[in-house]
Amino acid sequence: MCAVSFLNTVPLVWGMLHSPDPELRGIFDLRFALPSECAAQLASGEADVGIVPVIEMARQKLGYFRRTGIACHGPVRSILLISKVPFGRIRTLAADAASRTSVMLARVILAEKYRAEPNVITRPADLAAMLGEADAALIIGDPALRLDPSTLPFETLDLGEEWVVMTGLPMVFAVWGYRRDWPGASAPLHDRYLRAFNESCGYGIEHAADIARLEAAARGVSEELALRYVTEHIVYQLGERDYQGLEQYVKLAMAVGVSA
Repeated sequence: MCAVSFLNTVPLVWGMLHSPDPELRGIFDLRFALPSECAAQLASGEADVGIVPVIEMARQKLGYFRRTGIACHGPVRSILLISKVPFGRIRTLAADAASRTSVMLARVILAEKYRAEPNVITRPADLAAMLGEADAALIIGDPALRLDPSTLPFETLDLGEEWVVMTGLPMVFAVWGYRRDWPGASAPLHDRYLRAFNESCGYGIEHAADIARLEAAARGVSEELALRYVTEHIVYQLGERDYQGLEQYVKLAMAVGVSA
């Protein structure tokens, strides 16, 4: 199973890594990678289940487990669109390709709200280098957490907040997706794995302070920011409104061009 290596995923897998329940700890063989790499592993068959960007869930027509995932109901803090020019004048966007959902979210928001349809180029998450080549940069995940938007001399959008304001709906970034030919897609294994995901997430939420304490330094952020991020910015337990947001996102992404 492929899990994402960013801080936002840690609460989801915390129980699988640290629960006193040996069955929960041993239920999956966990491997960590960037979101786009997890999606590629499912596409190739290297992994059967993993945390995948929502756009890849739609593109690959994957099944997905409900109740847990990675979402926001307001500012997400870890998906920043940073621009040298007014947003409506963005013609080139340098994007960190680690999460394809975030890249498509930027395209959707720029098209819907600012009538901008920039050419997207893929570059490593280096803000100075990205802005040296393009009008704007998309920084996501842990690299975005290491930036302080209030100190940047550029126009900055938190794309989680922008989505919620624009649509009135939550934004779901990633889900536990699975290949439809995977044996675990069928009952009773499906129910067993669903319970495991829920239990692992619940254990992670209960131990958020431990996660912040143990993960912050290695990721280059303060313990205070790490705790605020996993308890306030990211939503892990999903309900019907979240899935309405997911469906709206997929609809708009299809309109912009999901295969692009």
